[in-house]
Amino acid sequence: MRIVIAGGSGFIGQKLTQFLINKGHEIVILTRKDKHPSEKITFIKWLVEGASPEQEIKSADVFINLAGVSINDGRWTQKHQKQIYESRMKATDELIRMIKALSEKPSVLINASAIGIYPASVKKIYTEKSLEKANDFLGKTVSDWENKAEQVKSLSIRTAMMRFGVVLGNEGGALPLMVLPYKLFAGGTVGSGEQWVSWVHVTDVVRSIAFAIENDKINGPVNVTAPSPSRMKDFGKTIGSVLHRPHWLPVPAFAMKLALGQKSALVLEGQHVIPKVLLDQGFEFKFPSLHKALEDLLTSK
Repeated sequence: MRIVIAGGSGFIGQKLTQFLINKGHEIVILTRKDKHPSEKITFIKWLVEGASPEQEIKSADVFINLAGVSINDGRWTQKHQKQIYESRMKATDELIRMIKALSEKPSVLINASAIGIYPASVKKIYTEKSLEKANDFLGKTVSDWENKAEQVKSLSIRTAMMRFGVVLGNEGGALPLMVLPYKLFAGGTVGSGEQWVSWVHVTDVVRSIAFAIENDKINGPVNVTAPSPSRMKDFGKTIGSVLHRPHWLPVPAFAMKLALGQKSALVLEGQHVIPKVLLDQGFEFKFPSLHKALEDLLTSK
């Protein structure tokens, strides 16, 4: 298949690109920067003055939208929040414009999303059928992002909203910062420790995207989280166990709020999310347990 990826140079995008190439697919990456041509990847300019990427794409089977400023980088200042929000809206608007301009439409749009759309709770369990939506910054951003992407449904294009949980990987995401205190022998429970961490290994993120491309029954929201979420205190203890480091120094909520501001909600609050759609469709997680996932990431050579 010919697959167009927006956000292909990011943490998830790079791994996804390599995975799809290994599967024999033809990859087109939309980029703002000049890239050296590759035997297996076509780079096409977009979101820059004078660019008309649809004229170069001409046709594609799949569009994947991972584009947007990372929520993990920097403090959530008002300026940074605006960049996070607007980067997603602008990229999705441009993708929709491009798809409408193509004479041959893709059969599916895979759009990144996040479990931040669900309200934080220590008691509730969320599946894709849960209708509650968070009214904070992240909840609004994700909700507006999904609503915008769903516009392609009017073109009879299947649309899957991949609601990523806390993605675990060594090259990006939250894990390097979560692991650092343990490497310094200063790890411990963050906040109350009762908040849920609905995590997922980056390998399973990539595999789930490929699964959604191939499975035409997958439509609408898809929770991309491992089937065994963990309380934050247990998450920390598992890091300590895998690294053979103590789990002893608590990090109070006020300290996290002081250090991270509004962004502290990413670690002080959480959601218990179950990937019901993936499980119902027969997706098999390579890393269903936290200990196995962390062993792979923290001890593999």
